[in-house]
Amino acid sequence: MFSWSKNSDAVEEMELDADLQDIHHEDDIGTQVPVDGGGVRPVGRILYTFQTHRGLKSRHIQLIALGGSIGTGLFVGTGTTLSLAGPAPLFLSFIVMSAIVWSVVQSLAEMTVYLPIEGASVPFYVHRFFEPSLAFAAGWNYWYSYAMLVAAEISAASVVIDYWDNPVPVAAWITIIFITVVLLNIFAVRIYGESEFWFASIKIIAILGLIILGIVLFFGGGPNHDRLGFRYWKDPEAFNSYPKPGLGNTGKFLAFWTSLVRSGFAFILSPETITIAAGECKAPRRNIPKATKRFIYRLMVFYVLGTLVVSVIVASNDAELLQAVSSGTTNAGASPFVIGIKRVGIQGLDHVVNAVIITSAWSAANSFLYAGSRSLFSLAMTGQAPKIFTKCSNGVPYVAVFATAAVGSLAYLSISSGSATVFAWFLNLTTVGGYVAWIVMFMTYFRFRKALAYNGVLSSIPFKGSWQPYTSYFAMIMLILLCLTNGFQVFFPGNFSAASFLAAYITLPLFFALYLGHKVWARTPWIRSIETVDVWSGKEEADRQEEEDMGPCEPRNLLEKIWSWIV
Repeated sequence: MFSWSKNSDAVEEMELDADLQDIHHEDDIGTQVPVDGGGVRPVGRILYTFQTHRGLKSRHIQLIALGGSIGTGLFVGTGTTLSLAGPAPLFLSFIVMSAIVWSVVQSLAEMTVYLPIEGASVPFYVHRFFEPSLAFAAGWNYWYSYAMLVAAEISAASVVIDYWDNPVPVAAWITIIFITVVLLNIFAVRIYGESEFWFASIKIIAILGLIILGIVLFFGGGPNHDRLGFRYWKDPEAFNSYPKPGLGNTGKFLAFWTSLVRSGFAFILSPETITIAAGECKAPRRNIPKATKRFIYRLMVFYVLGTLVVSVIVASNDAELLQAVSSGTTNAGASPFVIGIKRVGIQGLDHVVNAVIITSAWSAANSFLYAGSRSLFSLAMTGQAPKIFTKCSNGVPYVAVFATAAVGSLAYLSISSGSATVFAWFLNLTTVGGYVAWIVMFMTYFRFRKALAYNGVLSSIPFKGSWQPYTSYFAMIMLILLCLTNGFQVFFPGNFSAASFLAAYITLPLFFALYLGHKVWARTPWIRSIETVDVWSGKEEADRQEEEDMGPCEPRNLLEKIWSWIV
């Protein structure tokens, strides 16, 4: 049905009458996908597919939106950032990054809710609203980044497992996690949704418990009744000087900036899981806005308060922080939460939290494998990846799952190079890849809004983000600055290393090579003219699904009202 073609728009097509619109069956979707972008309303040339199933329920979507956001970037990555920059930069950077991510979610939701069709993904919207070569580069960047994130999360899990002195080899733990994640993604999508629902529930309970614990310790409610307060913001100090001591206010600003660059890993590419799941969820025009509107509260509670707790219970110069791995300090695999709990003398709880963090990494790897496989599936749908990746069994693109998992097996590098070192590599590579992906998404979003305005439907879209498009302009400018300066420390005298430079910047030339290479090979236009941007294909089916949606059952009591608000 699909072909890998020189002209990315020229996939195998079916010439159908212009009056033939979207085709709908009970759990399958046959969606018109425009393949040439010509005309504001498609005439004939459509991509006809019956592939994935809408097996994700409202509670799955709500928890997937949150589950992909809470991972080792918060539980483990904050340790390194704290030791490098200090508590104030860590806390402030997560506030700023939360604002950027909120804007990403809002922009994505507008496009997704307007067209929640099969194969929905950011590259799909780039292909449709902007132009094919940028979609090609963005799509492969997304797939590569998601696949690397699978490896990053599994590698991080091995970092945390190192907290325990156990005889089981690291390779065995990686294999156990890896096989489990692949199996959960091979089964029907509802199995993935159910597993992620429970994984995310554990993470939510854990982070809420840690926040409550942090408040208790802040006021001296620990076993030793030692009131921590903001002690570690004064001793050693709130701001470290980065990248070396003695730089004064410049060093403090650079500490904040490096913290901001690093904080992205905790959020990177997680908002896109909402978009990717849209093609496989029930009642997307009801459930996607619901997940989007609550995302900001979840960011503020779990990330902003979570980092505040870290800054309260652990000193930035604590010897057991993750940064100490390079000098061979024991127990360096533990997260700052675990270290802080042990420091205040709460016996046994550090082991419980460490186990929860491993579960968190497991869940994040599960979520990123799902997102990566659907990104590859979406690429194949638009003829920008081999058609073999469109093959499905029981609604699951199993070939795309196996291909993504194959790259995720890079987690085995942890065996020879050290888990913490490999985790640092993955952190740099995937964070910059995520920033590039978000910049492209914003470019597409602005084009999407312009196309809607041209067709006179901008004011009637089913979901409107807050303060748009102004927050998106702010977020895109910040992301461009972060991309260009993310490796600034390597240019300081005595800090340069080829490995660090490549980890910081290799993603940028790779992306432009994909973009320009496809542009030359396929001879695509630099940008679709606004009058040829298709904003209609698939909309009729989405409108019909919205009309047929009966809505959730009316809560009968207080407990059901609370549950309805949550999911």
